[in-house]
Amino acid sequence: MALPRQSEDFPAWYQEVVKQADMAEPSLARGTMVIKPYGWAIWEVIQRAIDDRIKATGHQNYYFPMFIPAHLLEKEKEHVEGFAPEVAVVTHAGGEKLEEPLVVRPTSETIIWHTYAKWIQSYRDLPLLYNQWANIVRWELRPRLFLRTTEFLWQEGHTAHETAEEAIHEARKVLHEVYLDAVERVLAMPVRAGRKSPSERFAGAEETYTMEALMRDRKALQAGTSHYLGQNFAKAYGVKFLGRDGQEHFAYATSWGVSTRLIGGVIMTHGDDKGLRLPPALAPIQVVVVPIYRAEDEKALVLEAAAKIAAELTPLRVHVDDRAEFRPGYKFNEWELKGVPVRIELGPRDLDAGQVTLARRDVEGKQACPVPEVTARITALMDEVQDSLFRQAVEFRDAHTFRANDYGELAKLVDDPGGFVVGGWCGDAECEAKVKADTKATIRYLPLDPEPAEGDCLVCGRRATEEAAWAVAY
Repeated sequence: MALPRQSEDFPAWYQEVVKQADMAEPSLARGTMVIKPYGWAIWEVIQRAIDDRIKATGHQNYYFPMFIPAHLLEKEKEHVEGFAPEVAVVTHAGGEKLEEPLVVRPTSETIIWHTYAKWIQSYRDLPLLYNQWANIVRWELRPRLFLRTTEFLWQEGHTAHETAEEAIHEARKVLHEVYLDAVERVLAMPVRAGRKSPSERFAGAEETYTMEALMRDRKALQAGTSHYLGQNFAKAYGVKFLGRDGQEHFAYATSWGVSTRLIGGVIMTHGDDKGLRLPPALAPIQVVVVPIYRAEDEKALVLEAAAKIAAELTPLRVHVDDRAEFRPGYKFNEWELKGVPVRIELGPRDLDAGQVTLARRDVEGKQACPVPEVTARITALMDEVQDSLFRQAVEFRDAHTFRANDYGELAKLVDDPGGFVVGGWCGDAECEAKVKADTKATIRYLPLDPEPAEGDCLVCGRRATEEAAWAVAY
């Protein structure tokens, strides 16, 4: 089945890519999904890339329950109010009404900081540098596979620190050394790092650091966030420690997370009208070998040559598509749809010529390669395709990042062609709300380090205090 064209119906294109590439499908409960093996394989690579970096920066993994006693949420008012519309609550179990309802975790700050009160007694117990991989439930009104689902998978880091400076450094380090590094190097997804405005911050945070990507429909995607929580949760749950000065102090906190939303981000950052285009560092199958033959006497020779080439390409992730029931053209289309970075075509004529035919997914066209040079050429192509996809995404983002001179231009650019629109903002929430009401665009990021802004606020004309980037977002 042909895919819808991106330019004609991007949401339909996205849904069909997820379906036809065999990545995921809706499940029985509204807003939930079944992640199929190919989608799961992509998630495993993302998970490994993030987890390796989490551990390299000194963190350890643990696990907390998904059920949270309802009274714990009531202790942190701002946090509860932020998640109230999305919270799922269990009121009955075992055929009886529960004495106290249980919240299915929308995030884990409450139960974790309740527990940290037992673990932290002295400054010698700090810092706590922990992370968990878990499922999360948030009741989405408009679910979309990978991007917004009632249940999704993620990791959530929860750290406790002796000082505010240490906690802020932690939140920013995770954003850059874990998230940004993995997303740009492995997913080839360029992002803008910055701060969220107060209205866009995580509930209960004093500062939210974000990385924002631009999709091919020119909408922004929040690809990951890291939060400085100050002492809010420590005060709510009584997490005190005896300091170096002999006095009691409340601990400082961070939390941070990325989720299966990143899979949706990869699809929409790199995909084209043929389907997925996966960066080699991310692709579950980096190279597919397609044997081509007609007669039975050709079959054995071609399959033997294909197997030999695949063996020589170890340790790359290589698959030989030797299915006899499908014609080569069908296989070419399938692997293009699934975004495999490089395809090797091998038939009797190729064997006679001592070569193979190579097709890259990131660009059009094919090229011949002598058999003795295949390993070296494919190895080089892994870096070439990775760099090519990243460069294309950067060029697309930069071509759709605009500077507006007044409110009319801001509104016009947000509407058409869309993308990031940068300009002065006075810091007033009313101006921010006006833009959202008029255009549906929100402030996606502010400069990572606050700095004086030149010129006036695009909305009200008063002196600008920040330079903001607006966009319509997922």
